[in-house]
Amino acid sequence: MNAHAEQTKRLLTGGILAGPIYILVGTAQVLTREGFDITRHPLSMMSLGDQGWVQILNFLVTGLLVIAGAIGLRRVAQADKRLRRGAVLLGIYGLGVVGGGIFLTDPALGFPPGTPDTYPETMTWHGLLHFVFGQLGFLALIIASFVYGRYFATNGLPGWALFSVLTGAIFLLAIFAS
Repeated sequence: MNAHAEQTKRLLTGGILAGPIYILVGTAQVLTREGFDITRHPLSMMSLGDQGWVQILNFLVTGLLVIAGAIGLRRVAQADKRLRRGAVLLGIYGLGVVGGGIFLTDPALGFPPGTPDTYPETMTWHGLLHFVFGQLGFLALIIASFVYGRYFATNGLPGWALFSVLTGAIFLLAIFAS
C-alpha cells in the first residue's frame, strides 16, 4: 500500500472512531457527573463546571476526528459527486462539533449544581455560537445522511440506504422535539 493510501486509511479510521469515543466519554460523564440528568440536560452542558474540560476535549477530539474522516471520504469519493458532497457535509458536521467545544453552552436547569433550575432569560454570545455551531453541524449531518441514503439506494445497497435515511430522520425528529 502506498503512503497516500495508508494516510487515507488512517483518516477514515479516525472518522470511524469519532462516534464510539464521543459516546463512551459522554456515557462515562452521564454516570459520574454530579447533578447531571440525561432526561433534562443535553450532553453539551457537561462542558460546564469543574470537570467541563472533559466534554470540551471530547468535542474537540471527536470533531477533529470527524473532519479527518471527511477528508478520507473525500479522497475515496474521487469522481462521485454524491460521495464528495456527503464528505463535505460530514466535514461541516465536524466543524460544528469543534465549535461546540470552543463556544460553551449557557448554564441552565440546575446544571452545573447551584445554577437556577430554569432557562436563562438571555443567551450569552458564546451560548449563541454554541447553539449556531450545533444546529449547523446537525443540519449538515442530517443532509449527509440523506445524500448517502440516496447513494446507497442507487447503488443497490438497500440496507445501508435505509440505515442512512433513518439516521437522518431520527436526528431531524430529535431537533424538532428539543
